[in-house]
Amino acid sequence: MTAVETRPPGVVGTSPGHRPFGARVKAFVELTKPRIIELLLITTVPVMFLAAHGVPDLWLVLTTVVGGYMSAGGANALNMYIDRDIDALMHRTEQRPLVTGMVSPRECLVFGISLSVVSTVWFGLLVNWLSAALSLTAILYYVFVYTLWLKRRTTQNIVWGGIAGCLQVFIGWSAVRDELAWAPFVLFLVLFFWTPPHYWPLSMKVKDDYERVGVPMLPVVAGNLVVAKQILAYSWVMVLVSLTLWWPLGATGWLYPVAATLLGGFWLKEAHALYSRAKNGVTGPKLKEMRLFHWSITYATLLFVVVAVDPFVR
Repeated sequence: MTAVETRPPGVVGTSPGHRPFGARVKAFVELTKPRIIELLLITTVPVMFLAAHGVPDLWLVLTTVVGGYMSAGGANALNMYIDRDIDALMHRTEQRPLVTGMVSPRECLVFGISLSVVSTVWFGLLVNWLSAALSLTAILYYVFVYTLWLKRRTTQNIVWGGIAGCLQVFIGWSAVRDELAWAPFVLFLVLFFWTPPHYWPLSMKVKDDYERVGVPMLPVVAGNLVVAKQILAYSWVMVLVSLTLWWPLGATGWLYPVAATLLGGFWLKEAHALYSRAKNGVTGPKLKEMRLFHWSITYATLLFVVVAVDPFVR
């Protein structure tokens, strides 16, 4: 795959005169993929409440959030640097800063490396070195294992590549305890099994994009029914694993299992509905695959909010 020199019509060129300061600042923020980071932080902060059995030190929360944003932002910027060739060919990514020329590849590379280094030192000095090591591991895994190795080679790219995002729960826990335990490991597994059924519906929607650039997302190489079966399998495992935080681990009170059951039940309802439509040969807009994608974000958000609230109602 080679870098693409042409750009979609109407986008900004690389001339410095066409890159106003405000737009440049916005472009660098876009390199960090803020919407993705929002979800990462939503799965980090509640775990700090669980680890503290209540309200953690608020300065610690702030430093962890800032460090987490820089860490994930650095990894995302490096991901954009590596994927700039295929981003130029995909409709959903053709307006990213490197494609439009608002940020140069060299600027993006320096920005991504700088954020990664600063975030690691930030965690080490202001949080603890275990959290710093976990943060650095997440960056290196996302860049080298997922982006450079898995993404363009296997349909399992999202399954195993998602581990980088799952590490956030360990960072949240270790920030408070400076150690690891079984509770964050369960939540790690919940996110691990959540990631494929979260992302595959979106991949089904934009599979033409991935097919165009030769990225073997599962929906590109398998039919809708196969993908829907995989989504259903991962969904069931995810819901069952989520309940083990309550039993047998006993890490929560009564609120968490009630919420996890209700949220998981609605998830399974949507997953089964998607499977049923795929089994009946439904395609196009009537497949409604994005219903599960949107619900998956709501599910993760609400489940981790409950993780944070549960210590106060035991």
